[in-house]
Amino acid sequence: MKRISIAILLFFLSITTFAQDFSAFKKEEFINKGDTLKYRILYPKNFDSSKKYPVILFLHGRGESGNDNEKQLTHGGKLFLDDNFRKSYEVITIFPQCAESSYWANVEIETVNDKRFFTFVKGGKATKSMSLLLQFTDQFLKNNFVEPTRIYVGGLSMGGMGTFEILRRKSKTFAAAFAICGGDNVQNVKKYKNIPLWIFHGGLDDVVTPQFSYGIYRELKKLGNEPKFTVYLKANHNSWDSAFAEPNLLPWLLSHKK
Repeated sequence: MKRISIAILLFFLSITTFAQDFSAFKKEEFINKGDTLKYRILYPKNFDSSKKYPVILFLHGRGESGNDNEKQLTHGGKLFLDDNFRKSYEVITIFPQCAESSYWANVEIETVNDKRFFTFVKGGKATKSMSLLLQFTDQFLKNNFVEPTRIYVGGLSMGGMGTFEILRRKSKTFAAAFAICGGDNVQNVKKYKNIPLWIFHGGLDDVVTPQFSYGIYRELKKLGNEPKFTVYLKANHNSWDSAFAEPNLLPWLLSHKK
């Protein structure tokens, strides 16, 4: 009985620890015409509204969709909470959450024998969640404490797709971006041909084929861009852990200005 009690105590302690890990990310909501975009925001430790700060938008993958305003921090949240990073860089980081009924990117998905097939749309109307994100971004960037020349975006899987999507819809906004195991229609690439990009993918990815990332990389090269392209040859769909472990990822991102 004593062992069971200890196990239960440890379980609840682990839950509390998880909650404390991300408590620095404030829970917020953006509401427009009855639609809600939930998001978590991390301000610099010594935030001063009279100063100007870079802003990073991070777009999560499909598995973190919902309305709990928590799951979107599962992958990447700790990256921005790192003490060394926060001491070195004063940045505002925002993790919006896509609704389960929507998607970050304008892509058609068909499932056959439990395998998903993606057809990326050229142009097209933004999804509800992306539309909300675009409106939220426009509003948030009006704050006086935002440094307009240093706005960044990145994401993984569905969020990698969403990264390319928001880049083409707001090509004059972002100073640089990174996309992990994402994809796009190569005919959209010209919209963000001038934005510095670091593209990541797992060589063995059987969920989102690395050919999507390679196609974007190749098209950008044709258009005169010199994107960074990293393939983890032995990684499957989870190439984000390896990407987050890249010591130069965030310094590279934040080194760019419009």
